[in-house]
Amino acid sequence: MYALRCVHPTIRPRVAPVNPAMVVRALLALLALGLLTLPVLAEGPAQRLRLRGDVTARGDVLTLGDLVEGASPDLSARPLFRAPSLGASGTIQARRIAEAVTALGLGEIETGGRVQVAVQRAARRVAQPEIEAALKRSLETAYGLDGRTLAIRLDGDAPVLLAPVDLDGQATALDLTYDPRSRRLAALVTLGERQASLRVTGLVMEIREVVVLGRQLNRGEAITAADFTLERRPREAVPTDARTGAADLPGQVAQRALSTGAILRGGDVAPPDLVLRGEAVTIVFDAPGLALSLRGQANESGRLGATITVTNPVSKKVLPATVTGPGRVSVGPAPAPVQRQANAALDGAR
Repeated sequence: MYALRCVHPTIRPRVAPVNPAMVVRALLALLALGLLTLPVLAEGPAQRLRLRGDVTARGDVLTLGDLVEGASPDLSARPLFRAPSLGASGTIQARRIAEAVTALGLGEIETGGRVQVAVQRAARRVAQPEIEAALKRSLETAYGLDGRTLAIRLDGDAPVLLAPVDLDGQATALDLTYDPRSRRLAALVTLGERQASLRVTGLVMEIREVVVLGRQLNRGEAITAADFTLERRPREAVPTDARTGAADLPGQVAQRALSTGAILRGGDVAPPDLVLRGEAVTIVFDAPGLALSLRGQANESGRLGATITVTNPVSKKVLPATVTGPGRVSVGPAPAPVQRQANAALDGAR
């Protein structure tokens, strides 16, 4: 008989042992899964459109990008509404913008509680000073007038030429007509190739720059630089002898009482007297090879360069003299006796 032996069954492990090939396969699977899921995570939820605040339009239309934030570049250029006219403003209801966005298939927009959006149309404003400058240039070219001596009074309220903000260059006056007798003008003020234009009419006035007193002056009172201003006045309203220069005015004295706001005339002020009547003066006698000086008395007052009479206290002679400075006069040489004798001889020979 055979002896029976106990047979022990071999129990195999349920998990296969890890080998290098398995590790490589697992890493490749994880890497593939990461490449597929990372772009999805990066994209995240779609960005929602938001309504902008008040906007300024630079063109004729309002695009999606002008009114809404968050749109793609290609959709941002999509026109939605017409912009107001140049320089004007208006409003757009928020619901109308939302309806336009929905019609493009972009879903809803966040309004932030806004009911409407205010829109301002940008514009270049050519005001009255620039318009007048264009008219003066045209008057100089077409009629030979000096624009520096002209003032233009335009009819009606102060005109303003509105133009697109990207329209550069200075205004030009075209089709100008001017009547020298009535001094009336009419012109078309334009920008660019008549891309913006405004027709104006007005009156041309010739002007002068005159000195106007800023305070009252009494006779004999000296004028200072703070006492007057230079103003441009129509020539018809200015005296013909009105002072136009002011460089030599400070230090001169009023020859009569002058009121505030008066236009200074030629004889209203004069340089101060350097010699007063009855004042002791120095009399200087200059001749070739001879120079004398003595004290004398002025018989009248005089300013610089004026001719007055003085008395020689020694000889009591009255001499004509020229004022040369404060308290100082000059006496020239007397006529030569030879000339008087020649004149007498000529008289006897006749």
